[in-house]
Amino acid sequence: MSALQTPSDSFPPRHPAVPARYGVIGHPIGHSRSPWIHAAFARQTGQDLTYTAIDSPLDGFAATLDRLHLEGYGGVNVTVPFKFEAHALATTHSERATLAQAANTLMWRHTPQGSVTLHADNTDGAGLVRDITHNAALPLAGRRILVLGAGGASAGVLGALIAERPAAIVVANRSLGKADRLVVQHAQVAARHGVALTLSGLDAVTAGPTDPASPLPASFDVIVNATSTSLGGAPLRLRPACLVPGALVYDMMYGPAAAPFLDAAAGLGATVRDGLGMLVEQAAEAFALWRGVRPDTGPVLAELRAMLDGELQP
Repeated sequence: MSALQTPSDSFPPRHPAVPARYGVIGHPIGHSRSPWIHAAFARQTGQDLTYTAIDSPLDGFAATLDRLHLEGYGGVNVTVPFKFEAHALATTHSERATLAQAANTLMWRHTPQGSVTLHADNTDGAGLVRDITHNAALPLAGRRILVLGAGGASAGVLGALIAERPAAIVVANRSLGKADRLVVQHAQVAARHGVALTLSGLDAVTAGPTDPASPLPASFDVIVNATSTSLGGAPLRLRPACLVPGALVYDMMYGPAAAPFLDAAAGLGATVRDGLGMLVEQAAEAFALWRGVRPDTGPVLAELRAMLDGELQP
């Protein structure tokens, strides 16, 4: 993990009365809870900053970054669909961003000589792991983990999961070629940590109208849904044999989007958890990189959960 940066490392010098500026870029972005989360972190830690949601045109991400830098932003979070482009545009990268080939955190670094670099990091995996191991109190060492999906969300968390030294991780995806590329990309780090990293077709682990075409690769202690199927109204349904008794089933989505997948898993006897804790924890990791101070995520997560639950009341 990269060392924490001090505030002077991550944003340009400014008058003390002017708050530092940060934000989150995505498309669409109106739904984002990140401004609320970072405002809560700032109040808790006594940091003077602003944090806004920024909608970027699909073909205008680079121009949006240029504009924000000129406006004095010190850093930004990046969400769909720009995480791969954020990594490509950065001039320096953390190890975890390099491994993922995607970035969700950017910061402009100003040197005493007057040059500027755009540094990329990826805090998604750290957020997921902390939510599972700390908030859910489930150690991952020695476990068997199934990751559903092989896109950007999976790429962002796979390295962090491997670093926890589970016994095995299986990446399941409809496109075996895409899963294979992700497994190959992480093969060396998996070998270094003694983790058996393999791939599977998605039909081997999900229930369908007919018997699965592929044999079940294993039963799992932890299953992480990193697909976007929950957003499409047709959530994946796990084969019952995938789950060991008391398995944790985790959806990286949160709220109503995660409910159908998690409700079905709960019906199979699983312990279920949505990705709200991951959202807060990855934000705290980015906040610490920018500001050099780590907020206490527990109260922020509890307040956000209560707020969202209240919004869902009829």
